[in-house]
Amino acid sequence: MLRFLIRRSLGAVVILLIISAVTFFLFYAVPRDPAMLACGKNCTPDALEVIHRNLGLDKPVPQQYWEFMSGIVTGRDFAQGPCPAPCFGYSFANSDPVWGTIVDRFPTTVSLTVGGAVVFLAIGLGAGMIAAHKKGTLLDKAFSTGSLVLSSMQIYFIGPLVLALVVYNLELLDQPQYVPLTEDPAGWFMGLLIPWCVVQIIFTANYTRLARSSMIEQLQEDHVRTARAKGMSGRTVFFRYAWRGSLIPIVTIFGVDLGSLFGGAMITEWTFSLPGLGTLAVDSVQNTDLPMVMGVMLFAATFIILFNIIVDAVYAFIDPRVRLS
Repeated sequence: MLRFLIRRSLGAVVILLIISAVTFFLFYAVPRDPAMLACGKNCTPDALEVIHRNLGLDKPVPQQYWEFMSGIVTGRDFAQGPCPAPCFGYSFANSDPVWGTIVDRFPTTVSLTVGGAVVFLAIGLGAGMIAAHKKGTLLDKAFSTGSLVLSSMQIYFIGPLVLALVVYNLELLDQPQYVPLTEDPAGWFMGLLIPWCVVQIIFTANYTRLARSSMIEQLQEDHVRTARAKGMSGRTVFFRYAWRGSLIPIVTIFGVDLGSLFGGAMITEWTFSLPGLGTLAVDSVQNTDLPMVMGVMLFAATFIILFNIIVDAVYAFIDPRVRLS
C-alpha cells in the first residue's frame, strides 16, 4: 500500500505540473492585457508600464512561470508585501492574496458538496437497489424512466425553475445564501437547502441507473448463484455478496464527482450566486486574472487527483480480488 501511495503521489505531482504549465502558457494566448484591469479607464502608457513591472508581466513568460511555481513552495516577495508559502501571488483585479481568497471561498463549496453528496448518494443508491431487487416490475420501470428523464436535465435549467416556483411564486423559502455553519446552523441549512435539492436531482438520477445496472450484473455472478445454492437467505445474498461487488463502479464515479464538486461546482454556484470556488473561477476567467485562475485550477485539480488515489486504494478493501500492484 505504501509503495502504491508513493508512486501515485509522484504521478500526481507530474500531472499537476503539466496542468499548471498548460494553463499558464495558454493564458498568454488571450489577446487581452491583464494589466489593463488594474490600470483602469484613464490609463496612460507610463502607468501601464509601471503596472507591468509591479505585476512581473515585463519578464519572459518562462521566468514568470518558474517564479510562480517556486513561490508555491518557498514563498515570494511582492510590492504588497511578503507572501509566505503556499504563495499563489496576488489577484490582478483587486490585489487580494490568492491563497487567502481560496481559503475564504472553500467553506461554501465544502458545504454545498458534502450536503449534496449525502442527499444524492443516499437517495440514488437506495432507489437503484430497490429497482434491481424489483427488476421487471412497475416500480423498476418507474425508477428507470424517472432517472433517465432527470439525468437529461441540467442545473442551469432546473435551478431557475425551482427558484421561480419555490422562492418567488410560492414564497416557501428565502433566496439561497451561504451562512457559516459555526455562526447559524439553522441558517446554514436553510440557505443551502434549494441548491442541495437541485444538485441531487441530477446526480441521484445517474446513481440510480448506475446502482441498478451494477446490482443486476452482480446478481448474475457465479459466486452469488453459489451462495443461493447453499441455501443462504435472499437478504444475505443481496447485501453480503451482490451489494459489495456492485460498489466498485459506484465508488469510481463517486470519487470523480466528489473531487470535481470539491474543486468548485461552477454551474450550481453561479446559478444560485453562492460565493464558492466555482463562482471565483468564472469571475477570474472573465477578468483575465492569471494568479486567481492558476490558484483555483491547481486547487481543483489537486482534489480531483486526490480522490482518484483514494478510490484506487479503497478498491482493495471493497473487493478482495483487487490487488494494488
